[in-house]
Amino acid sequence: MLALAKQYYEKYVTGFWEQRFAIITLGVISALYFGMLGVAWAVTGEFTRWGGHFLQFLGVNTDAYSYLKLVRFAGTPLTRVDGVLVLGMFAGALISALLGQNVKIRIPTGKRIFQALLGGIIAGFGTRMAMGCNLAALFTGIPQLSFHTWLFTIGTIAGTFYGLKISMHPWMMGNPKLTVAKALAPEPENPVYYRIQPYLGIAGFALLASYLVYLGGNGYPSNLLLAVVFGFAFGFLIQKGQVCFTSAFRDLWLVGRANTAKALILGIAVQTIITAAFLAKGMNPNVIWWAGPGALLGGVLFGVGIVIAGGCETGWMYRSMEGQLHFWFVGLGNVIGATVLTLAWDGGVFPYLVQPFPRVDLAKYFGMPVALALTALMLAALYFWADWRQTLDNTLLARRVKREG
Repeated sequence: MLALAKQYYEKYVTGFWEQRFAIITLGVISALYFGMLGVAWAVTGEFTRWGGHFLQFLGVNTDAYSYLKLVRFAGTPLTRVDGVLVLGMFAGALISALLGQNVKIRIPTGKRIFQALLGGIIAGFGTRMAMGCNLAALFTGIPQLSFHTWLFTIGTIAGTFYGLKISMHPWMMGNPKLTVAKALAPEPENPVYYRIQPYLGIAGFALLASYLVYLGGNGYPSNLLLAVVFGFAFGFLIQKGQVCFTSAFRDLWLVGRANTAKALILGIAVQTIITAAFLAKGMNPNVIWWAGPGALLGGVLFGVGIVIAGGCETGWMYRSMEGQLHFWFVGLGNVIGATVLTLAWDGGVFPYLVQPFPRVDLAKYFGMPVALALTALMLAALYFWADWRQTLDNTLLARRVKREG
């Protein structure tokens, strides 16, 4: 039975997950997630709550910090929608990686661990300053028609540019020494740990499905079960499509590759249309946050951080499930950065960079038709900018080849 399931997966599924399809599907599913549960697909708010649990472990009175109240810090990861969503994402990414035979333990060097932590901390601090990461302040935030997401997006694009400059500094890149390579025994073409992965993935999926059925039959809240299912779908798709916002923006600046950026814009556009239908029926958006320097600066810090770290919030989650231990440190940095922001929020961030500025719901300010038109224009501008960057780099490369040839 397992062998038959593996053959079916390889024949009908493996070649189907082209990145653009995966990203557009993510847009559709995230809109449905909002429509069915009334919340946006987001992860860093939950990482902030993990930091709150750590503060409690240290004996800190978390009631004294208004930011934790803002992100509704209560319960445990198993009793929160975002908590089980994140766990479902890890499960989905792991099972997807196993089915695709993509799991292999890779151990980073000391410098890479430092970069992972540093970049993760900067990105985690920035995302929570802006009240969202590449999901709630960009991919799922723009469709909810919040103007702060525009500022965050502009900041992120600028931040990835500066992050690339920093990451290309000689100290960050290192100074590799060329040595004579020693002969190594050839690795088997298809070692056992690769061959068994699809079977582990199928078994893991069956186990998860059975456990969810068991929970459903024993009174586990339906909204939490639904969040796990959506989380699994998100995790499966981001791994299968290798969806990382870091590469989307970094590659634009580095080599002019715009494929991922364009796909993300299309995914946002599709999601915006579906989300608008839910908003038109009276649903309230839940990511309308302050449109001020906090959102813009938070985007810049996020962009800088993800490039230094080598992965964004979605990127580090699926790559950590592929066995890349470097990205566990990125995730740890995200939690640390969000926790630092929690501690700094009341003393300086909120009163100066956030509180004086309004929460701008474009639909309320301009009406739904105008808000959608403005969003469409913004997305079109981003799409054509990405296309222009790609064309420019291709032209410059062609000229260089011709000149040097």
